[in-house]
Amino acid sequence: MRKLSNNELERKSIEDFKISEKTPLTIILDDIRSLHNIGSVFRTSDAFLLEKIYLCGITATPPHKEIHKTALGATETVAWEYQKNVLEVITSLKNNGYKVYAVEQVEQSILLQNFEPLDTDKYALVFGNEVFGVSQEAIKLCDGSIEIPQLGTKHSLNISVSTGIVIWDIFKKMQYKK
Repeated sequence: MRKLSNNELERKSIEDFKISEKTPLTIILDDIRSLHNIGSVFRTSDAFLLEKIYLCGITATPPHKEIHKTALGATETVAWEYQKNVLEVITSLKNNGYKVYAVEQVEQSILLQNFEPLDTDKYALVFGNEVFGVSQEAIKLCDGSIEIPQLGTKHSLNISVSTGIVIWDIFKKMQYKK
């Protein structure tokens, strides 16, 4: 076994990324405090060719040194937009045919392993504040909630870890249906 060189990875150029067919998945970050978490979400979104990231509330926006530190240039590839009000973003996406799901622990949530995306739908996922999670107001507007099952004492994952787990799982399910 041999580690692949960077040249062998066939990385897309920024231009190629922008014209590539995107995974029909959008991320909504609401009131995310950590700039490193924001950068990490950009990097994961780049890895899986996601459509867009909405940055809402107190969530910082590029360009910023601390976001760049973890995004490693993904702020140049992944489309993003700042909107102050997350409720307006959710409403707008739903009006444009997206199924919007909070990633949160709520009554009647769908466990991640049981969530089955449909080929015909576009999805948006709402991730909330590191301490308070997704607001109840945002949850009420969503089509449902996806929960990452956890068995330990914390029942709390870092936002960048949560996005990585959920994006990978949904991406995998979407790819196997093609």
